Amino acid sequence: MKTEKKDIVIIGGGPIGIACALEFQKRDWDYVVIEKGALTNSLFNYPKNMTFFSTSEKLEIDDIPFISNNAKPNRDEALEYYRRVTTSNQLQINLYETVNSVQKGAQHFTIESSKSRYISNQVILCTGFYDIPKMLNIPGEQLNKVTHYYKEAHNYTLQDVVIVGASNSAVDAALEIYRKGGRVTMVVRGEHIGERVKYWVRPDIINRIKEGNIKAYFNSEIKSIENHQITICTPDKEIEIPNDFVIALTGYLPNFDLLSQSGITLSDDKKAIPNYNPETMESNVQGLYLAGVICGGKETHKWFIENSRIHAKKIAEHIENIK
Repeated sequence: MKTEKKDIVIIGGGPIGIACALEFQKRDWDYVVIEKGALTNSLFNYPKNMTFFSTSEKLEIDDIPFISNNAKPNRDEALEYYRRVTTSNQLQINLYETVNSVQKGAQHFTIESSKSRYISNQVILCTGFYDIPKMLNIPGEQLNKVTHYYKEAHNYTLQDVVIVGASNSAVDAALEIYRKGGRVTMVVRGEHIGERVKYWVRPDIINRIKEGNIKAYFNSEIKSIENHQITICTPDKEIEIPNDFVIALTGYLPNFDLLSQSGITLSDDKKAIPNYNPETMESNVQGLYLAGVICGGKETHKWFIENSRIHAKKIAEHIENIK
């Protein structure tokens, strides 16, 4: 395995990783971004018809204009924007390369990946949270008809589809599948549709449930999944309903294994928030920085592109001051 020396290694090629690369490139630092999937891999895996909650100017990085057809851009427009930012600035990004370990030594970091070994003075972790789904941990979850990601509605036409969850992703999937001819049932652990659901979508799903076009079981959980049916625990009783597909959109988690293996400590509570200085974004491991959604631990709803894009500049300024 070859060894490369870099000033800085950025782990994660999403919008915040790209923002970090732009900041470092302006300072002529020798950096590389390592991304295990496609460029902006999480955005690439979003539903095809997804519309952002944020307006386009709030998704901009490094003051590079993001022009969209509507005030709130969609997935394809975001992919095009970040792709053009990357290619036009000739950012140094290695795709389809998985980081396996980050080790802090006396003088530098050693980063082992699936393709190479890197030696660097600083490391930036901005790996997001979209790659590790929260599992239901119930019998039948391993069946091929169960997925934790939703892409598009066409393959669910004329099918009995259960959607688990009541967040933006679950609501978008339910509405799209219903409008493409799927028979949709939602299973929701809470009492109602999530309060953080996009304000122009929430009334739509509530009305579809009220009129009976989408069935919803609140304060309920799936007990088991079988080939042609599922069992649901409702407040009144257990029920069995016909089922062809289960889409469990119950959220996702950061890569806590990589955080812990790198030496970053996590808060001793259910939030598992990593230890870092919000002024500099440096973690409890000197020279190892955090940026983006990963800063929130299990509170993945706290950080977005619009409020974490500033992390890149904070990190660059801190590194510049200690050089």
